[in-house]
Amino acid sequence: MFRAALMAAKVTRKETQLSLEDRDDARARLQAPGTGPWGTPAPEPTGQPPRPGPATGNSRTHFFSAAFFVLMVLVVGARAYQDLSRPEAWAYWKDLYSSSDMTSSLMADAGPDNSGRRRAALAINGTIGAAAASWFRDRLDEAHLAAGDIVLISSPGGDLNQAIIIGEIIRSRGLVTAVGVADPSGHIRPSYCASACVLAFAGGTTRVGVEGSMLGVHRFVALAPGPDPVAETQRTAGMVLNYLTRMGVSSSVMEAMSATSDVRWLGAREAAAMSLVTDSAGRP
Repeated sequence: MFRAALMAAKVTRKETQLSLEDRDDARARLQAPGTGPWGTPAPEPTGQPPRPGPATGNSRTHFFSAAFFVLMVLVVGARAYQDLSRPEAWAYWKDLYSSSDMTSSLMADAGPDNSGRRRAALAINGTIGAAAASWFRDRLDEAHLAAGDIVLISSPGGDLNQAIIIGEIIRSRGLVTAVGVADPSGHIRPSYCASACVLAFAGGTTRVGVEGSMLGVHRFVALAPGPDPVAETQRTAGMVLNYLTRMGVSSSVMEAMSATSDVRWLGAREAAAMSLVTDSAGRP
């Protein structure tokens, strides 16, 4: 009987130990953090997020970026104002967008020479302004002239540099030049081409001398001479001589230009001798 009581005491003590272990395990499970899906530990709860401090670096970056942008706007604006405040700049924009000094008309069937060939012609007349070359290029694009077609010119002259550019455009497109105007019925009438206009006329691959039309030359002067007028005059003379030589015109034209400050009208034979006129035509 004593032995049975001893065995019962051992069983009771084991059950007590198991109960204590189960309770400890349960307490441990309650205290351990829960698990998220797929057995990964769930994030621990956090308290209030820390308040962000002042973004000193970002503020400085934005400030310097804005200051740099304002500085660039001021620099570019000052440069643009300086460029546009020059008289020649205003003259260019006025001539190109506001009121060009030149006009044009398209003739579908013209024949100023003795070839008997009828060709399209773009008749331009008026003073060669500060943006005349850009204006002329636009008119050519609209007219769709082909090589061998005609540019009919009538002008008292104007901007020297623009006239040379017009001549270069005429030569690059293989066009013929003639001096004259188109009357309302579409016929060519004699006219004149003087001063810088002669340089534009010289650009023609063929330069037709219409009977009754006149070519006038004179000494060129700089409208806004620099600190050294002599050097500026020599530069201009060299530029004009180089251009005329490339166009196949005799240097004697430069001599005629340099001889007088008044317009000198060239006769038909004289213009032909200077290779300024390369093809003659009867009176239209």
